[in-house]
Amino acid sequence: MSKTVKVDDLQNTIMDYLEDYVEDIEEDVVEITDNVTKEAIKELKRDSPKQKGISRNKPYWKGWTRQTGKAALKNHRYTIKIHNRTNYQLTHILEFGHATRNGGRTKAIPHIRPVEQKYTELYEQKIITALRRR
Repeated sequence: MSKTVKVDDLQNTIMDYLEDYVEDIEEDVVEITDNVTKEAIKELKRDSPKQKGISRNKPYWKGWTRQTGKAALKNHRYTIKIHNRTNYQLTHILEFGHATRNGGRTKAIPHIRPVEQKYTELYEQKIITALRRR
């Protein structure tokens, strides 16, 4: 690309530069999102409650996975959902506790919210540093 731009080509030159900038930012966002979600899943698997003495075919803590949106980069959006594939019904019950048959309540085991808060802050910091780097 030349250092001088004619007035007639100024609009096209600026648009090309902005499109390249958007592509670079999208690549950074995809990379950061993938890395942060992988780390969050590892921590969820580590911190999830494990049942002692009960054997299941698909334990709760092993079910954590991520799901990429159907249109990954549609309209400049990249979404990944972290969820429990095997025992999704237990997430709310374990996180917040539940009522028992005799009128009491079970003890809540908060293991999702702390990970969510930690990795939300980490994600924001990494995105901000990536944008400042450009």
